Amino acid sequence: MTAGADTGFSTRQVHAGSATAPATPRATPIYLTAGFTFSDLDESAEHFGTGAGFGYSRTGNPTVQAVEERLASLEGGDQAVLVSSGQAAVTVALLALAGAGDHVVVSEHIYEGTRGLLLDNLARLGVETTFVDVSDPDAVREAVTPRTKALFAETLSNARNDVLDVAAVAAVGAERGIPLVVDSTFTTPYLLRPIEHGAAVVVHSASKFLAGQGAVLGGVIVDDGRFDAAASGHLFPHLVQTDRLGGASYAEKHGPRARGQYIRESVAPRFGPSPSPLNAFLIGQGIETLSLRVERQSTNALVVARWLEGRPEVERVDYVGLESHPHHALGERYLRAGHGSVFTVTLRGGLEAARHLVQSVRLITHMTHLGDVRSLILHPQSTSHSARTVAERERAGVFPGTVRLSIGIEDVDDIIADLEQAFVGVPSLERKTVVL
Repeated sequence: MTAGADTGFSTRQVHAGSATAPATPRATPIYLTAGFTFSDLDESAEHFGTGAGFGYSRTGNPTVQAVEERLASLEGGDQAVLVSSGQAAVTVALLALAGAGDHVVVSEHIYEGTRGLLLDNLARLGVETTFVDVSDPDAVREAVTPRTKALFAETLSNARNDVLDVAAVAAVGAERGIPLVVDSTFTTPYLLRPIEHGAAVVVHSASKFLAGQGAVLGGVIVDDGRFDAAASGHLFPHLVQTDRLGGASYAEKHGPRARGQYIRESVAPRFGPSPSPLNAFLIGQGIETLSLRVERQSTNALVVARWLEGRPEVERVDYVGLESHPHHALGERYLRAGHGSVFTVTLRGGLEAARHLVQSVRLITHMTHLGDVRSLILHPQSTSHSARTVAERERAGVFPGTVRLSIGIEDVDDIIADLEQAFVGVPSLERKTVVL
């Protein structure tokens, strides 16, 4: 039996991915090498001419390829490109679409590293960004200009836990032939597959839930393989025009796979964020237990969120799994297998209450990360959102008393017991609830 598209998610997360060696061990081998030998001149010429086989690990590696094939299968995409980090995945995906003089429309609630990339780095390259509230499709539509080359958003916002209506935003882009790029790190392909709802490109920080163990960095870009040269070729001349030597265009050579092949052949290898085969191996190992971990983490998170919502020290819990969350109904529509495990809780005692909680937990780890098998805690105002103004933080749901939790796979009673002991002695300062 092969792990085809008709097999279940958990089966594919274990079995999908090519076996390249004649006598293949059951675990994916680690091809830890910079390059590969050619048998003769014709073979090397064929590789450089068509990309067949393997020549150099920056452009392709059997270990990396196996993981890419597995991720493409799980996302329901045409192909995946593994890179060195989640930030590299976002960068490569956007640079494959936009260049000097171009414009992108982006959700105002995104990871700060991506926000900085857009405001500081891509702006220097001539790419303009308009931030909008993507929960309002009309706001997205109004922000689009003739120079817009991509829409970008995250499936679950950090920190308000708002749910992206993927189909609605993708439909706005489809009106003009503009692809929707979705960062699905928080949801993973187990909880949500944006391509099924109209997204064109999906990116992940593979360092998080996909790897699961918090040991390695990695990122992935998954393309849907549905590039329509007739509908959107005018926006992407680099995909439909002849190459600089007058050869066939990407669209002529690859048809609907043109965008994915451009990412693989031109952007990723030339900018060079190559993944280590060892990291790829560990990401692949993590993926084999993805559904088990995410299911457990989501179940634990809901229990913890409900417990926190009943605590007197707590002002608000922003978790879409709770009926009190304004996007709960949308979450029920998109997140049928669970609501994820990353959310924020805002304490009535403000900064000092948050400080006390963060510094008093014993089981929960205080660190910059999420999606780990271990439960984690962080104070967004002083870390991830420190570069934003007070007004921007509050609009994102970040206040002095806000802490972010990433719930792990521990016994949920132990997680709650740790939070309960950490609440002992927490400062209690009543603060007026802010309604967003």
